Amino acid sequence: MELEARSLQASMKASLLVKLKEYETDLNNLKSELKRITSVVNNNNDELLELGQADTLVSSNDHRRRLVMFIERLNMSFERIKESRRSMLETEELGASILQDLHQQRHSLLHAHNTLRGVDDNIDESNKILTAISRRMSTNKWIFGSFMVAIVLAIILITFY
Repeated sequence: MELEARSLQASMKASLLVKLKEYETDLNNLKSELKRITSVVNNNNDELLELGQADTLVSSNDHRRRLVMFIERLNMSFERIKESRRSMLETEELGASILQDLHQQRHSLLHAHNTLRGVDDNIDESNKILTAISRRMSTNKWIFGSFMVAIVLAIILITFY
């Protein structure tokens, strides 16, 4: 996206580059947040399991039940985070693929543009040549017509004298 933004006009380039930087910082913040949450969840799971073992000694059913519910919620949250991360990675891969396709299409369009420019130059050259040929034909017709008139006049003059 940055490559495409840099190739645009200056008026659009600045705003798009600013947005791109914002998106990059957002993405980096989300990645660091995910890492932080993942490490916290892993640490909390270990602590909760240790607490669960301690609760078995105390054998408080209410505490155990709350602990199990908390662990389940924590695990579900962790699974949602993992699914969000997987979705984020898929989206990032898709974005990279789209950028690569756009880059290839841009390259193809630039190549087609250059080819058309060459064809346009050839058409201009052909047009000049055809215009010159047309002028020469017209000149040759006038010269031929003048010779014919001169010959007819010569024949008329010869027949009168």
